[in-house]
Amino acid sequence: MPTALETTLLLLTAAVIGVVGFRLLNLPPMLGYLTVGIVIGPNALGLVPASKETRYLAEFGVVFLMFSIGLEFSLPKLKSMRALVFGLGMAQVLLTIAAVVAAGWVVSFFWPLPLASSFLLGATLAMSSTAILMKLLADRLELETEHGRRMVGVLLFQDLAVVPLLVVIPALAAHAEDLIESLTLAMLKAVLLLTLLLVGGRWFVQRWLHLVAKRRAHELFVLNVLLIALGLAWVTEHAGLSLALGSFVAGMLIAETEYRHQVEEDIRPFRDVLLGLFFITIGMLLDVQVVVEQFGWVLLALLGPTAFKCLLIIGLARHFGAPPGTAIRAGLGLATAGEFGFVLLAQGAPLIDPTLRQVVLAAMLLSMLATPFLVQYSDRIALRFVASEWMQRALELHSIAARSMAVERHVIIAGYGRSGQHLARMLAEEGIPYVALDLDPDRVREAAAAGDSVVYGDAARRETLVAAGLSRAAALVISYNDAHSALKVLHHAHELNPKLPVIVRTQDDADLDRLLKAGATEVVPEVFEGSLMLGSHALVLLGVPLSRVVRRVQQARDSRYRFLRGYFHGADDRVDFEDEAAHARLHSVAIQEGAAAVGRTLGELELSKLGAEVTAVRRRGIRGADPSDDLVLRPGDVLVLRGPQEALELAEMRLSGA
Repeated sequence: MPTALETTLLLLTAAVIGVVGFRLLNLPPMLGYLTVGIVIGPNALGLVPASKETRYLAEFGVVFLMFSIGLEFSLPKLKSMRALVFGLGMAQVLLTIAAVVAAGWVVSFFWPLPLASSFLLGATLAMSSTAILMKLLADRLELETEHGRRMVGVLLFQDLAVVPLLVVIPALAAHAEDLIESLTLAMLKAVLLLTLLLVGGRWFVQRWLHLVAKRRAHELFVLNVLLIALGLAWVTEHAGLSLALGSFVAGMLIAETEYRHQVEEDIRPFRDVLLGLFFITIGMLLDVQVVVEQFGWVLLALLGPTAFKCLLIIGLARHFGAPPGTAIRAGLGLATAGEFGFVLLAQGAPLIDPTLRQVVLAAMLLSMLATPFLVQYSDRIALRFVASEWMQRALELHSIAARSMAVERHVIIAGYGRSGQHLARMLAEEGIPYVALDLDPDRVREAAAAGDSVVYGDAARRETLVAAGLSRAAALVISYNDAHSALKVLHHAHELNPKLPVIVRTQDDADLDRLLKAGATEVVPEVFEGSLMLGSHALVLLGVPLSRVVRRVQQARDSRYRFLRGYFHGADDRVDFEDEAAHARLHSVAIQEGAAAVGRTLGELELSKLGAEVTAVRRRGIRGADPSDDLVLRPGDVLVLRGPQEALELAEMRLSGA
């Protein structure tokens, strides 16, 4: 029997292995936790037995999960999405539970299935995975799409529905024989306790945290946050309710204070670690032998409820006004099980026969493994089943094409957030045409109404870039901070127009090499620019002459941005370019098959003698770094030249052999 320390070390080791493995497969870490829990649990390898220590870890994981949900509880957000949350979301949860209870009542005539067990199964089935779906939607830039908003609305209500369910289900598990009395007593306790905590607790928590924060001791602040979360969990548990309910209330109370964001940052390490260990303990509950013996029932429990839930959500989404394609995408994403289903199943374990619980657990695990694939292929499935989707996609592309048809040598801006809007204003002031693409319908509608050249469209789609006129554009700017999506855009842009300069915005240099290899002309990291501005302001305030500060910034940018060398001038270097032809600019030249430059080195071509500098060579699979004189040119290479207009024309003639 391993000691408590050995058990904890085994769990942590398994967690690391599971997360690394599933990250390499580009799958959510939660699935890794569940999988390693199955492998090391008492029903498989038996490395970690079911013990008090593992149960405590599981309970702490639930406590911090519900505490985080309480922190994110936002009345303004609920108000803005009330039609989706309390319309589509409420209908989905209530009808799912009602349908399972009705089915359980029918089954009870042939096989003993108590009403409380049916209720627990219905509540478990009603939940979808907030953690998996929110990450998938964010990665795919679909949070603000029509189906994304509906999925978020349903997930919000499911999170809210967990609170009363955490009152009802433990009461059913403790007093299943006296259903009405136990439920009535539990609800009365919950109402009285919640009223007391929410009314008196808000005043106390606000003042107490303010008093602690004045001490300016970070560790004291964190200790008090943990005390509030665990203390309220202890209060609700001793009132005959659940630990999770108290921690949810603690999160709600702190969310009303100005310390909410600080608490979110402080609590995240505890939450992520303990939540991962919680999912490992859930995986440990699964008995693989029972699953193998009951595989037919597991398959039925996987396919039947998933199909039912998918069809129910599609029908409800259509009832609440969603187009068919949107309804199908939402139904496929929400059809599978969620983490709160495991929480509810653990709370009501005494209500279900052990064999049935193993079947349900296995089906839930398999459905969660299927979630990323259902979301990934939801577009194809929607297009296959809904003929109008083709028309809708065609109309969307038509609106993009209509906007870009009248312009050429324009800039395509992928993403119309703050960065995209600032860029658009600069281009408009210079008289340079642009077409902006964005996936937030509200932002697109308001910006278009104000006269901005912005349309709804996903820049990561090949057909969208074609409609935006990529083949005749002067440049493409990816202004949103998402390396995964930027790589998709770069892939399509390089295939459609390899000569096109592409500028990518990132948070830092972490994805610099990948983006450059994918064809980015330049990558602009926010951290680098922010550090330059921070340093320049600090130097000026410390008395360093402004001209020296400007030169330092110029030198730093010269070393970082190869395409801006020689462009930065100090405040005392007043230069007016009266002759535009002599002004240095960038120009991309593609080396065609049979061109004079093919097979020759850059040194042999001596382009510098013509006044043109080769700043980079873009070649598929090779980073676009500063080129060397011994680089042999191949067909398909794209040379980025810098120099005056006349020098660029002469250099292009020498490269082509004209």
